Amino acid sequence: MDNQYPIGKYKPIPYSDEERIERIEHIRALPRLMEAAVEGLSEDQLLQPYREGGWMIKQVVHHVADSHMNAFVRIKLGLTEDHPTIAPYEEKLWAETPDVMNVPINHSLTLLHSLHARWTELMSSVANEQWDRSVFHPGSQRDQSIWFLLGTYAWHGRHHATQIIRWRESL
Repeated sequence: MDNQYPIGKYKPIPYSDEERIERIEHIRALPRLMEAAVEGLSEDQLLQPYREGGWMIKQVVHHVADSHMNAFVRIKLGLTEDHPTIAPYEEKLWAETPDVMNVPINHSLTLLHSLHARWTELMSSVANEQWDRSVFHPGSQRDQSIWFLLGTYAWHGRHHATQIIRWRESL
């Protein structure tokens, strides 16, 4: 079993109405999935890595909130500006900031509920011609379409929730 990529790596696929509906559903459902993944874990368990050399469970939960806040902003920029350059960030350093260790995960879970409600509404209103709008990511030196971003983050949330679920199953 691959604990680093338990659902595989993200593979971009062409737009389809069926896939759009599925991706939006993944965005909508992620907060509840993440809550279920960590439900009942003790503080000691939250400080355990999900795999050898991996982040602690607590870091994973806060990382998803951090990452998805960035994703929401990137998508809104792509929908409202003409080909903006987005700001990359050092996710590994973000996972080590004091708030990650000192703030309970319920704050990030609450944030995910609110953020994903807005994100679901936004994605449900995107017109077909807008899925090809793009942002420029200076870290990868490439354009990323709104469609690609939606797919990436629909995968991303499930990816991290599944890491936690698989870790729990191994206990």
